Amino acid sequence: MTARQEHQDSTPRPPHQVLDGSDIARVITRIAHEIVERAKGAEDVVLLGIHTRGVHLARRLHDRLAQITGREIPLGTLDITMYRDDLRLKPARALEHTEIPPGGIDGRLVILVDDVLFSGRTIRAALDALSDIGRPRAVQLAVLVDRGHRELPIRADYVGKNLPTSLREAVQVRLADSDGVDAVLVGDRDHAARSTQAMAAEPSEPHLPE
Repeated sequence: MTARQEHQDSTPRPPHQVLDGSDIARVITRIAHEIVERAKGAEDVVLLGIHTRGVHLARRLHDRLAQITGREIPLGTLDITMYRDDLRLKPARALEHTEIPPGGIDGRLVILVDDVLFSGRTIRAALDALSDIGRPRAVQLAVLVDRGHRELPIRADYVGKNLPTSLREAVQVRLADSDGVDAVLVGDRDHAARSTQAMAAEPSEPHLPE
């Protein structure tokens, strides 16, 4: 391998788009139909979106299910902050709001909704949070992207896109609700950091008095 090739291999790649807004809309529609089929009409389904982007996705899924079934599917939100196993390793996080719909989750089919399934630790925390809230009949998982690299024996029941990635890559989900645009991007995890370092290392232009 030449020095040029080694440099290209070590240069962080900028994010590239793998899903756009129309792709995400189609994914939501497909997952909604799969839920109706597998849950036999979704009569006892409760959707719980995991903060933050999982909440936005759950709301969209809720609206699509209402169009398909003609019924209002109970919708809630789930904050897993205090159940995470990395609280001591990361900066303090602001608590979000857990909202359980009227009727609760006891005896219901709860479908957790999240944006990216990675190690599985977020979902483990969500299951712990659920156990403090009630006793569902069953729990299923719907995700926009499954990027692999599981550390726990957790799998999604409904997947928008299986996206094989390397550990050096980061998956960015952007939703219009919070980011102004719908897109899924994949790029090297340290691209932004290296770009910032490169800019700082460049000689600055001489400052001229105004």
